[in-house]
This record gives sequence, structure tokens and C-alpha cells, in this order.
Amino acid sequence: MIKKLTISEIKYLAFELAKRHMEWDEPIPDFSTRFPNKLESCLETPFMNFGGKTFYRGLVNKAAILFYLLVKNHPFQNGNKRIAVTSLLSFLATNKKWLKVGTQEFYNFAVWVAESPPSLKEDTVRAIATFINKHIEDIDE
Repeated sequence: MIKKLTISEIKYLAFELAKRHMEWDEPIPDFSTRFPNKLESCLETPFMNFGGKTFYRGLVNKAAILFYLLVKNHPFQNGNKRIAVTSLLSFLATNKKWLKVGTQEFYNFAVWVAESPPSLKEDTVRAIATFINKHIEDIDE
């Protein structure tokens, strides 16, 4: 069963990691300043279903839409790409996976997603899934 990330996990894992390890010229504002309900929506959407059918099947597709939404829906005042990167890693780690990819390459990919036209959402989400599949590996226990 694929495990979801919770708001508290985002706050203590992804948000704090982004703030501590990916602080660049623009600071990440306090977690409490996030926009109401946007983060919650980003975390729930990968697990949506209708009539017994899941919209996003499998870990990689759930991870891809999660990453896309965290980048594009701007749940935070600043640092959305950095938080999306660390959130994706946290989501995968929660599910015993990891991405073996350089920090700069990963961040550049996040910038590409951020700059993608909303009209190409489905194509962009597929490209994210391809990126994840290219770099995903099991976590050794």
C-alpha cells in the first residue's frame, strides 16, 4: 500500500530540509504563512478516485502529480520548487524509494516544470514520471 505524506511530515521533513539545505538567495517564509488548503489539496489529489477508479495509479504516477502540484499550485509564498523537491524525496522515502540524481539537475528539472505551460499539464506530468522512473531506486534497509 502506498503511504501518503501528512501535513506534519511536510512541515518537519520537506519544509525544514528545504529551508536548511536548499537556502539560496530567496528565504523560505515560515510554514504557517502557507496559503490555506493548497498544500492539503496537493497531498490529497494523488490519491483521488471516482467510482472505484484511481486517477493516478502506482507510486511513480502519484509522485509525479504530487511534484507537479507542489510546483505549480504555489502552496507557499516562496520556495515552492525547493519544497517540492524535498517533498518528493520524502514521499518516495516513506515508500522505500529514492531518487539518485544530482541536486542541481533535480532543481533545474523543477524550474522546467515551473515554467511549463498549464495547457501542457498532462504532458508535463508524464515527463515528471519519466524523470522519476529514470532515477528511482530502492532504499537499502
